Amino acid sequence: MGQLPVIAVVGPTAAGKSDLAVELAIRLRGEAVNADSMQLYRGMDIGTAKLTIPERKGVTHHLFDVWDVGQTASVAEYQRLARPLIDGLLARGVTPVIVGGSGLYVRAILDDLEFPGTDSVIRARLEAELAEKGVAPLYARLQAEDPVAAAAILPSNGRRVVRALEVIELSGRPFSATMPSYESVYRSVQIGLNIPRPVLDERIELRVHRMWAAGFVEETRKLHEAGMGPTASRALGYAQVIKYLDGEWTEEQAVEETVRATRRFARRQESWFRRDPRVVWLPYDAPDLPAQAIKVVSCAS
Repeated sequence: MGQLPVIAVVGPTAAGKSDLAVELAIRLRGEAVNADSMQLYRGMDIGTAKLTIPERKGVTHHLFDVWDVGQTASVAEYQRLARPLIDGLLARGVTPVIVGGSGLYVRAILDDLEFPGTDSVIRARLEAELAEKGVAPLYARLQAEDPVAAAAILPSNGRRVVRALEVIELSGRPFSATMPSYESVYRSVQIGLNIPRPVLDERIELRVHRMWAAGFVEETRKLHEAGMGPTASRALGYAQVIKYLDGEWTEEQAVEETVRATRRFARRQESWFRRDPRVVWLPYDAPDLPAQAIKVVSCAS
């Protein structure tokens, strides 16, 4: 048989990835590995739709609740945690089932990615420039210095633009030279959940209202008072609730903006995963979806 495959269940938020991953892990005697960047944070449960213990159905889930909310997320740190974990599961004959919508985190496990170092002085200078002048002049500079990277980064994504310019200045190489290539370090199968946009939009709205009913505002209040770092406080939903808690928005505005922002995010997720030619897409409502997914895994083995 050779090496066990590493399975990744990917796609937009609210498509049903977590439930499918649990069923696959049960049927393949595997264990789930979280690749949702916000589910790594302790206490960020309701707003990230983190599976509860009963919903995990006895399947071991790794890389939940490993970071304090004051910590800045780092995909390089995630890779350092995840790679030995995957290697350990494979060594024990356990099928790793990666699940999550953070595309770069999935790629950090599966693919040959190297993450350049950081320089706090360069970063601080670029972030100050971003705060003072906005993202447009920084993005124009990136277009001039590394058009390939600029084409792959949203012009509005100030954090990513700053990071790209930091790497260029620090390394003297194009940021695009460090961007992901589709070269896996494991024998892997990626299964994407294909869901029509109107259905997804409806599910997102329903999920947001359920989050509110489950105590999302109170969860955010406690985390906000405890001191959320820059990554956690900007997380989808949490950022909107914080504006409500700080009196900038009404609660109704916070709900509406969370729905709107989540729908935009889901479209970006889908675009990211659609670019990867290795993803095999299955209908989200396929009869016996886990069996179909296992068939995909078997064909790839």
